[in-house]
Amino acid sequence: MKKQTFWLAMTLATTTATAGAAQDMQPKMAQFVTEHVMDWATDPIIVDAIIAQNAISGSYDQAKINELDTLWMAQSGMAGIPLIDDVLQNPTSDFLRQRIATAGGTIAEIFVMDARGLNVAAAEATSDYWQGDEEKFSETFPKGPNAIHFGEVELDGSSGEVQAQVSMSIVDTTGAVVGAMTVGINLASLM
Repeated sequence: MKKQTFWLAMTLATTTATAGAAQDMQPKMAQFVTEHVMDWATDPIIVDAIIAQNAISGSYDQAKINELDTLWMAQSGMAGIPLIDDVLQNPTSDFLRQRIATAGGTIAEIFVMDARGLNVAAAEATSDYWQGDEEKFSETFPKGPNAIHFGEVELDGSSGEVQAQVSMSIVDTTGAVVGAMTVGINLASLM
């Protein structure tokens, strides 16, 4: 697997445009998401958690969102932080970690966002709390129920794996968009 990762990284490094490399991998990423993610992406444990948080965060103004985002980044990596613990230590986050465990190394990360782009649940702590200013949110949630966004191909510094994020709108039982989810895929596992 390390040899495949090395060659994939070398191939991507010699590609003139990262966006082009991401585009080349999109069919395989889309197939993986269709076959292995979509069947649980709208599980009630995810949808209900988003709806519950939407009831709270729906009244937040941008100043409150910025305050929470700054607090998250300042306290990232610390133990016993209520804001971070509320996202990481809940049944939905446990569910996401189970999905990673059963994916056989293909899924590197998963996190779920509410209607404001704030983290609801995550398998691991994200670098920030507010995703609403990033394409993983702006290219999914506001675009409707079937929106999907493929992020750029990147080399993860901590794992050494070549990854890309696939984000999608999350809908409730009526088909209304309630939030979004991002899945980080280890691309070497798709080769």
